[in-house]
Amino acid sequence: MKDHVDGFVAPGFEEVRAEFERNFTEHGEIGAAVAAYWRGEQVVDLWGGRRTPEGDDPWDADTMVVAMSGTKGLAAMTLAVANARGWLDYDAPVARYWPEFAQNGKARVTVRQLLGHEAGLVLLDEKLTIARMRDLDDVARLLARQKPAWPPGTRHGYHTMSLGLYMQELIRHVDPAKRTLGRFFHEEIAEPLGLEFYIGLPRDVPHDRLAKVKTLSPMRAILGLRKTPAAMLRKLFKPGWVIFRSFLLADLDWNNRRMLEIELPAGNGVGTARAMARAYSAFAEGGAEIGITPDTFARVTAPPPGAHPKDEVLGVPSYFSLGFLRPGPEVSFGSSPRAFGAPGAGGSFAFADPDAHLGYAYLMNKLDFYLVNDPREQALREAVYRAIARRTARRSLEVTAGAWVRWPGRVPRRPSAARSRSADWRSVAPAPFPDGSG
Repeated sequence: MKDHVDGFVAPGFEEVRAEFERNFTEHGEIGAAVAAYWRGEQVVDLWGGRRTPEGDDPWDADTMVVAMSGTKGLAAMTLAVANARGWLDYDAPVARYWPEFAQNGKARVTVRQLLGHEAGLVLLDEKLTIARMRDLDDVARLLARQKPAWPPGTRHGYHTMSLGLYMQELIRHVDPAKRTLGRFFHEEIAEPLGLEFYIGLPRDVPHDRLAKVKTLSPMRAILGLRKTPAAMLRKLFKPGWVIFRSFLLADLDWNNRRMLEIELPAGNGVGTARAMARAYSAFAEGGAEIGITPDTFARVTAPPPGAHPKDEVLGVPSYFSLGFLRPGPEVSFGSSPRAFGAPGAGGSFAFADPDAHLGYAYLMNKLDFYLVNDPREQALREAVYRAIARRTARRSLEVTAGAWVRWPGRVPRRPSAARSRSADWRSVAPAPFPDGSG
């Protein structure tokens, strides 16, 4: 079956569709979707390819796929809502809300340190299973007794799966209704915004709406080594393999429906790119739609700490704050340092850019080996920014032309044809591209 591409792009965003189609013809894309909202309006909503790697089932408008660590960003939004309501202080000790957490030297660990991957709680002293994850009280007892691997606040290391488990307990302890994070997200964010995204997939979602993931097989891993940063390779092959151990579940399987039905707020959210882009769009516009206050928004967009950028788990610099990935010297996205989001294993990415008024998301079912800036995703993101630059420049020209016509003391007239032709959009500096060019 020839890979189909369907969907919508607003006038001026046609290049995004061209890049999306190129992913299938030149980059081996199997199935994917990309969406963007600019200034609160949908400007990109594309999907295409195949829902399953080995079959011909098409990826349709309502196809959903596991977002991997992209789930972390939406989980972090739930904590932002709790902060806006006065239930959670980012600078308070976690133990204020969850007294049992204070065990083994964690009494002073703050919520901010925990969400910034600074608490040293990457691993657990017991393996989890899908069955055990159904008893959150048992999981909470396991989490509470863990001992930090380093003095909290002195370093940071990617809490691959554990971060979501700790986020879960924060929400369960501060929410007056004692809801799980997945239910909280659904009722307080997904329903108000009309999102089809779940942290804990409902059993009544038809299986044929779910994309099957092409995982990272050993042979593909060998071929993918050239795409992996050298510092990360050293971590990968170091005895103990902390990166792999940090996934925590003994029976982890992204194509197992049972695994998608439990709540893993750091990695098993299921939904559409459209939903993720819409959620980030709401935040890019300040979050008032879901009750985010200006003070909370200022906290979310404030610069992340940069005292110790090297990630103890990934081996490369990374920048996190309040549960979100943030731009930094080695991790560039968005038009300013105020952008925030979350990448997912295999190449997916979603983020908000408040200064560009952009919410963006890309999801796919073929996992690749780029830590950030997968060429499939980066090409789409940069095309979105170029489209915004053109639209912004065109709007500026229209305003300039209108001012010329209305200039006091002049006979109203249109600019000359020569003037109109010379005032090309390329003469206006575009917004910075996510990779720092432009």
